[in-house]
Amino acid sequence: MVLSTLAFVLAVFLVAGFSKGIIGLGLPTISMGLLALVLPPFEAAALLILPSLVTNVWQMVDGPHLSRLLRRLWPLNLGVCLGTWAGAAFVSGLGGAYGAAALGVALMAYALSGLAALKFAVPAPAERWLGPAAGAATGAITAATGVFVIPAVPYLQAIGLTKDELVQALGLSFTVSTLALAVTLMGRTDLGAGLAWPSVAGVVVALLGMRLGQAVRTHLSPQTFRLCFFAGLLALGGYLAARGLA
Repeated sequence: MVLSTLAFVLAVFLVAGFSKGIIGLGLPTISMGLLALVLPPFEAAALLILPSLVTNVWQMVDGPHLSRLLRRLWPLNLGVCLGTWAGAAFVSGLGGAYGAAALGVALMAYALSGLAALKFAVPAPAERWLGPAAGAATGAITAATGVFVIPAVPYLQAIGLTKDELVQALGLSFTVSTLALAVTLMGRTDLGAGLAWPSVAGVVVALLGMRLGQAVRTHLSPQTFRLCFFAGLLALGGYLAARGLA
């Protein structure tokens, strides 16, 4: 990889990691969108695997709430695994480009409802059945599009988590989604030797950006965090919709 391309790749991971540190998501979408400007899609995806997994694991363990979240969210995450594996077995490119566009529109609609202060709440008793259902739907969409966001993010945002709990819960959900998807792809792709070191460097830079974003998040009020969270979802949804319709 030439030096100018490597510098661009590292800058992308820094920006994507910063976004993830502030609102807890966005690294895969931002990275793929920008890396595809200078790399073939397969190489961009290969570079993304390790930084995405490592940053999600860090986000998952970086906080005091993990044991409680594991106990509360295991039905959601079990549903994610089953939905991903079932989707990989029975679904192939669901909807194609239009599926990605529809997902982006749905994400934008949810973000706009949040910015308009429309509140969604899931009663505690409903988590027993709604968690697995939301997880299975998220897994199926992940298998079809590679996007982990819908409906897991709206579900997690609706069960009454604090901002730090929400970010840690997103890390847990995205880690499970990444591993479940990796199982379905095992043996079908490999990371070329020429991309190994840039990928490792991407991990370091993404973690640096993530730490900077986390430092900014600690100084955000709940209202400002909410604004950043939904604005970030709106931007991600707009990107997915535009890419799907391009």
